[in-house]
This record gives sequence, structure tokens and C-alpha cells, in this order.
Amino acid sequence: MKGNSQPPVPGPVPVPVPGAPASLSETAPAVSTSKNNKNYKGFVAGVFSGIAKLSVGHPFDTIKVRLQTSPPSKFTGPLQCVTQTLRNEGIFGLYKGATPPLVGWMFMDSVMLGSLTVYRRLVHEKLFNPSIPLPSYGHGIAGICAGATVSFIAAPVEHIKARLQIQYAANKAERLYKGPIDALAKIYKFHGVKGVYHGLGATLLFRGFFFCWWGSYDVFSRWMREHTQMSAPAINFWAGGLSAQIFWLTSYPSDVVKQRIMTDPLGGGLNDGVRRFPRWKDAAVAVYKEGGWRGYWRGFLPCFLRAFPANAMALLAFEGVMRALP
Repeated sequence: MKGNSQPPVPGPVPVPVPGAPASLSETAPAVSTSKNNKNYKGFVAGVFSGIAKLSVGHPFDTIKVRLQTSPPSKFTGPLQCVTQTLRNEGIFGLYKGATPPLVGWMFMDSVMLGSLTVYRRLVHEKLFNPSIPLPSYGHGIAGICAGATVSFIAAPVEHIKARLQIQYAANKAERLYKGPIDALAKIYKFHGVKGVYHGLGATLLFRGFFFCWWGSYDVFSRWMREHTQMSAPAINFWAGGLSAQIFWLTSYPSDVVKQRIMTDPLGGGLNDGVRRFPRWKDAAVAVYKEGGWRGYWRGFLPCFLRAFPANAMALLAFEGVMRALP
């Protein structure tokens, strides 16, 4: 799908925008939108890319969340976490909480890339000279705005996912939540919309690091176009994977704090315990008290290992489906 391939993004995989450049970093003076766009193609391709991303990446994410939120004495490291999960819960234990992100990514795909495209254009027109390419930090600014926009979809999805992932009981009858719908219903019943969106502030902060994702993606893309003979899809693949690593290297500590907040007991009628972190600062301080500066990087290895292959597979599925659809 030359000329219309998009890079993977952290979370959902983008859908194509007719008239957009081969790479999101190749900003033309003006970006037009074709009226002949077959919008259904991007939606369908996004579903398959979400499935691919989930299949490859979710087990890594489950291990990451469990290492981030469990007491330091529970697991000695990622390998023990994996073996204990498989021994006690089977292979499906690695896929706990998979339904919310799978469903949510279908919506986040279009919101993420659609808003990113709009913000790129607005930033280009209002803050920079539209007659020259948008600089890398301009892409970063657009990334912050897009990250904030998609956070209003991502926050409840990630909230439900995280609570399901830390249910360690192999017997379903012993779990507080039977599944994502049950979790959503119970949280809403006792805590309303505010409860469903628990952790929104932490999500906005975390996705503010999209500045590093999209800024570094542009830097990698420009370098590869100038110094290699790779095709546009190959540049998208490698620049997207490498910039994903940059994103997680810069944002991971904020993700640890976010996960602590999202898995903190909500209390009330749920009877799941007493809330420990009423503020973001409380969770951040708790992480440091428990593990020092290393506590902010607990679970980083599975996250880092997941970033490149998960996004690569998502992009391959996305492009393949886009080429196959009429």
C-alpha cells in the first residue's frame, strides 16, 4: 500500500488517510481528503490489526501490569511471573483483560489517527510556516494533542483491563469481576461515570509522552529517507518500531504510576478494599517507598520486548487487509 501506509502507534494502529503522505512525517504544505474514501476499509483493517496486536502483545502487557502492581515479594522477575501464571491459570491467564483493549482499539484507531491528522494540520498552519515541512517538534505537539483526545476512550478501556489482569484466582467464582461487562457494570453501579474514568488524569499525563513518540518517529523517518534506499512501508515499519522504544523509555515511569492508580481499590459498595492513592502524587511516592528509583521501572522488560513486535505485526496485518479489501 505504497503512498498510503501509516506507522503503528502505541495502542491502536492507524487507519489510512487518503491524500496523506507515505509517512506521517512527510508533511506536505496542504493535506487534502478525498471524497471517494472508502471509510469501511480502514475500520475493517483496524479490527484485524487490533487482533494481531492483541495476540502478540497482550501476554507481555499482562506480565507488565502484574509486575507493576504486585508487592515486590510476589515475583522475583518477569520469568517467574510468566511461569506462575501459566502454572496456576494456564495460557488463558496471560490473556486476562484482553476483551476491553480489543474492542476499544477499533474506536481508538480512527480517533487517534483522525485527531492526529487534524492537529498536525492545525499546528502546521497556526504555529509554523505552512510552505515548509512540519518540524519534528511540531509532530510532537500534534502527538500530545492526539494523545489527550484519545485518552477519553483509552482511560476506561485500560482501567477495566488492568482490574481484570490483577485477578489472580484461577477459580472464576473467587474473582470480583466475571469479565469486562461485569466489571464495567459493577464499577458504574457503585461509583458512576467518575469511577469508570478512574485514572483519567494519569492517562492524560502518560499519553502526553506521545510528543516523544511522534517527534522521534519523524526524526527516524527523515534519517532513513536521506540515508537509505528503503521503501516507504519499510521506513514506516522500522521508524515506528524504534520510536515505540523511545516512547516507552521516556514514558514508562508514568505508566507504572498510572497502573497503580487504576488498580487501587475503589471501595464503597464494591468491597474491594480501602483506597490508597487519592492523588497521583500519592501513588508516585508509594512506588518510590516500595522500590526506590528501580520501582518506576518494574516490569519494563516485557513492555520493552513487546513494543516492537506487537506494533510490527499490527502494521503487517493492517497493510495486508487494506490491500485485500476491494
